[in-house]
Amino acid sequence: MGITDTGSRFASPPCLAGEIAPDYFDPMAVDPEQARDVARWRTSERARLRAERQALSVSDRAAVGAAVSRHLRELLLTRFDGAQGKVISAYWPIKGEPDLRPLMADLHAARVTIALPLVEHKAAPLVFRRWTPDTIMVRGDWNIPVPPPEADALTPDITLAPLVGWDSAGFRLGYGGGYFDRTLAALRPRPFTIGIGFHSACLITIFPQPHDIPLDVILTQEGAQVLRQTP
Repeated sequence: MGITDTGSRFASPPCLAGEIAPDYFDPMAVDPEQARDVARWRTSERARLRAERQALSVSDRAAVGAAVSRHLRELLLTRFDGAQGKVISAYWPIKGEPDLRPLMADLHAARVTIALPLVEHKAAPLVFRRWTPDTIMVRGDWNIPVPPPEADALTPDITLAPLVGWDSAGFRLGYGGGYFDRTLAALRPRPFTIGIGFHSACLITIFPQPHDIPLDVILTQEGAQVLRQTP
């Protein structure tokens, strides 16, 4: 796996709230009109990048998922000794995202605790429930499968954050609902956060705003761009 160390840690975490707030902007931004312009631009870029992703063949998307899984396995091994004894928040793939479910099952078998995020309350931080390959899933918000209410609530040590887009400075473009931003702002200690996406979704910039929170690593089928050296 190729690992590029940029020496910085700028990125924004993703959100599973696909298109629930297409005109979302941060009222705390210095210039509200500029924030609205950025929000409109992001809406357009989300649509473009998602259309490109969905246009890929099933086999091409499967190849990306397999490559991302290999790089992620190596990253966890080299930086976290395989992550045994840690809680990793993964994600259930939607809208053409890289499918890491086989790796989730392998990590569970290797005694890594897997959690999945879900919306318990609107406009609030995400919560995380334990997942195993035997978990009987239920439908959560936006019909995303999630663990049932009786599953254990967990706090992740490592969070995988699916990306719609990202830039060379490490910022990411999400779905626009702000849930992961709220979650990372609320969690103490903050989990080590790894953005997962397609290499082709790299942008010159996403015009980061005050609410954007930096990720620690961006990982695509081409490898990992490390933005922070220590967990």
